[in-house]
Amino acid sequence: MESTDKPAAVAATTTTPPSTTVAASKCPFNYSAVDVGLRVVLFAAAVIAVVVMATSKQTEMVPVPGLPTSVRVPYSAEFTDSPAFVYFMAALSTTGLYSIITALASTLLGRKPSYTNTILLAFALMDVVFVGIVASATCAAGGVAYIGLRGNSHVRWDKICNVYDEFCRHVGTAIAFSLFAAILLVFLTMFSTFALYKKIR
Repeated sequence: MESTDKPAAVAATTTTPPSTTVAASKCPFNYSAVDVGLRVVLFAAAVIAVVVMATSKQTEMVPVPGLPTSVRVPYSAEFTDSPAFVYFMAALSTTGLYSIITALASTLLGRKPSYTNTILLAFALMDVVFVGIVASATCAAGGVAYIGLRGNSHVRWDKICNVYDEFCRHVGTAIAFSLFAAILLVFLTMFSTFALYKKIR
């Protein structure tokens, strides 16, 4: 009688609940939270770039060519004077709108099981498109800003940053934030692709 009870007791002590192994295999990484955080930072960078560029206007007294140097007239420098800066403003404004829309969409989808592969693929594709838009706007504005800073003696383009120093500082700051936004978009593209890979693997 005693010999039949011992194996049952041993079997009862050696069994392990299956729920612990299942819980240990789950990954606690929250893709939606990281995605939303990166897109909020992207929105902030785009808005700062737009605001700094929009407030770059500076008025200085400059000499009039052909007249004595004592004759000076007020002349303003602002972003609307350059098509590259206008394109920069349009590109970064669109990027800011895109980032906040996708951040809201990622927040809503993260609360539901319908955070599907299609949405992740759409995010990855659109992020690639906006990488190109922001990078091209940054390069275009940077090229014009460099001419304003250094000039070009070969084509007799004079530098203007020695006169409009505040304007050039605003432009340089806006370009720096735009470059940061482009880098963020690259990370978002990589992150969306990685999240899609983890879901379909």
